[in-house]
Amino acid sequence: MLRVLALLLLLAACGPALAGACRGTLYLTLDTGTMAHAEAIAATLKRHDVRATFFLANERTARGDHALDASWSGYWRERVREGHRFGSHTWRHGKALGDAPRGHVRYRPEAPAGPVETLSSDAYCRELRRVDDAFRELTGRALDPLWRAPGGRTTPNALAAATSCGYAHVGWSPAGFLGDELPSETHPNRVLVDRAVATLRDGDVLMMHLGIRSRRDPYAPMLDELLGRLKARGFCFAAVPVTRS
Repeated sequence: MLRVLALLLLLAACGPALAGACRGTLYLTLDTGTMAHAEAIAATLKRHDVRATFFLANERTARGDHALDASWSGYWRERVREGHRFGSHTWRHGKALGDAPRGHVRYRPEAPAGPVETLSSDAYCRELRRVDDAFRELTGRALDPLWRAPGGRTTPNALAAATSCGYAHVGWSPAGFLGDELPSETHPNRVLVDRAVATLRDGDVLMMHLGIRSRRDPYAPMLDELLGRLKARGFCFAAVPVTRS
């Protein structure tokens, strides 16, 4: 009896998720951005034992290199060892502006910035697969069959092209838009965190970045509090599920 009581007390102290009282599952996703807070975010995930899904583009980082340069191989290999998932965010972090005839997509690259291009289905697939190829070189592991359109902007042709080359699109839930790219002057961290804790529900996909240039008061340091409060509400966390053909 004493052993049973001790076990129950231990489970209660470790929180509702460990005690089997998980009231819902949330899916944290992280886009590359500037990578300025990449290490701090990784440490926070490890501290909370949270598995996330990373969406990678070859964006210029705060230290002057690019997120898929060899200089980041150690970072990505460590995330692989920790059991996270990884998807494509397009090589040049380009936005799909609209469809064109014959299954083409109007595409504006942002990393580096360039003029609008019209990509065939195969060319759009190359934008996704180039991330996959680079990630495999850095880590020895392929991406999961997932992608996210920059800005969440998809078109029917872009979705069809990605499906044809094996990638399922992952957006985010309205309540899961954590707001780390909004101006901190009008969207302070405290308001954003309180809103997320109050409005997130079972099955929601959360989205934030590993670094944002435009925000004066970075949101990333709030991730520790956010995860702690959501776990206290009884939420568990998981990487985005994948369906492999």
